[in-house]
Amino acid sequence: MDLKTTIQQLPSSAGIYQYFDKNGRLLYVGKAKNLSNRVKSYWLFTPDLHPNKNLSSRITKMLEQTVSLEYIVVNSEHDALILENSLIKQLHPKYNILLRDDKTYPYIYLDNSQKYPRLDITRKVINSKEITYFGPYSVGARDILNSVYSIVKLVQKKGCLRSKKLCLYYQIDKCLGPCELPISQERYNQEVALAISLIKNKKLLIKKLQEKMEFYAEELRFEEAAQMRDTIDKISRSEINSDIDFASSENFDIFVLGHNETRAVLVKIFMRNGKIISSSHDFINLIQGFDSNEIFTQALVDFYRDEKPPIIAPILLNMEFEDQKLIQTHLSQVFEKKASIIVPQRGKKKDLIDLALLNAQELLKKEKNSDQKTLQELQELCHLEVVPNRVEVFDNSHMAGMATVGAMIVYDNGAFDKNSYRVYHLEAKDEYAQMRETLSRRVESFKKNPAPDLWILDGGATLLNLALDILASNGVHIDVIAISKEKIDAKAHRAKGKAKDIIYTKDEIFRLQESDKRLQWVQNLRDEAHRSAITFHKKTKLKLDQESKLLSLNGISAPKIQKLLNHFGSFELIKSASFEELASILNKKDAKNIKLSYK
Repeated sequence: MDLKTTIQQLPSSAGIYQYFDKNGRLLYVGKAKNLSNRVKSYWLFTPDLHPNKNLSSRITKMLEQTVSLEYIVVNSEHDALILENSLIKQLHPKYNILLRDDKTYPYIYLDNSQKYPRLDITRKVINSKEITYFGPYSVGARDILNSVYSIVKLVQKKGCLRSKKLCLYYQIDKCLGPCELPISQERYNQEVALAISLIKNKKLLIKKLQEKMEFYAEELRFEEAAQMRDTIDKISRSEINSDIDFASSENFDIFVLGHNETRAVLVKIFMRNGKIISSSHDFINLIQGFDSNEIFTQALVDFYRDEKPPIIAPILLNMEFEDQKLIQTHLSQVFEKKASIIVPQRGKKKDLIDLALLNAQELLKKEKNSDQKTLQELQELCHLEVVPNRVEVFDNSHMAGMATVGAMIVYDNGAFDKNSYRVYHLEAKDEYAQMRETLSRRVESFKKNPAPDLWILDGGATLLNLALDILASNGVHIDVIAISKEKIDAKAHRAKGKAKDIIYTKDEIFRLQESDKRLQWVQNLRDEAHRSAITFHKKTKLKLDQESKLLSLNGISAPKIQKLLNHFGSFELIKSASFEELASILNKKDAKNIKLSYK
């Protein structure tokens, strides 16, 4: 069935539609309340099928490449919204705008059902009237909590009360000692009230921390003073400073979108009890133009997910967007009450929007990737779809088939994003199977952690083709290159000045000069992945050696240990195996010694 016929026969049901090019690559995923009406709005049918002239340049360019259409019917427009968001993250369509920041934000909470409650951090919200939440915090939650505990005398650790004995925290005057001493509820609640006031009032918290920093400096405790200075800096950076005075205790979640020709920035600000408590921002690469509807839709669905937040605040935006009513309906279901999405035109709410917009504009001015020229040249050389601002690099490591691990490092907008690094324990024994296992596990997580702009593999053409096959089999298209270490006298030369590594792409092979900035950039990322893999391998090998030594001390020889590992796969499974299972592999005497080893 040709494209025109498929479009003309679309049902009038809710669903999602997918456009594909001549190579079967997914170009775009969209949602519709009425599939027939929505998809037909893209096209004019006479004299031949061609794109509607009223569309954006990005959508027009996408439609010009479209040769086929597929669709999925769902029960409602709401279901289409959720499915569309999920598919964009999993399949990385060429012309959809992708927001990569879909992490949950932590809260500080207080469980008032406890006799002596304490503060802690959580990302999972429990609906209970006994629990008080503070947040969400984009950054600095742990620094705030640790700082509060350094000032107030609350129960410091979860297990403190169970011991029934005074501990070090009491001795250093950081706890009242309710585990053993008869501390009244009134006295303890005074400390709780102080803790809450410090969390709600960052200026007061910072003032007390500055007093501590000055005390440490006067006592010549310079290392502690420096640590306190860094903590103050982290807490200060977690929010945008504002002179806007809300005399009331109003709460707002503010989402503001700014952009230039190539980048957009989404600024998020959270106001609680009339004070800005935290803020964050996310940059978005604009491949073929700006689309506020796609960005706001993804941002709001990702941020609120399908979990009712502990504090439901009105949402302030700087502009209306096409799917605003749909998102409002969706969030009303999540909140279990009517969601409020407002675009303020005047007053203090508008002042908040203007403050966020000012910060968005400043971020766009400052946001410069020092590698940008090199990345643009690499894009041109390797015929990449986009400038690779976010890159994942993979390497594996083992020693004679033991302690086999994989590592993924992440480069994001000019720096290594170490919070996104991942390491994997691998079962496979040969290099090809190890890389297949590593990449397959990464692809499985695309739903939670969207694909990057580029994959780089430590290997040659064989591993490059493996990666392309894995991506294709999962319906995902991202650029992939590989770099193989040139070997001289059977040794791989990694030093930047000596290496003559080969870069492989899908269609070409490049042997660049040692001084070429593009080669050096790829080498730098490859070497960081290698360092990560080697470090994790050493840790894993050390643990295995310790386990082996423990068994050896109880009379289990190295060949027998290897036999157990070949059968069970890990020391953890050996440890949990029954006496009968162990005896069936070795003998009853050895099985008895193994069980004794792990007592």
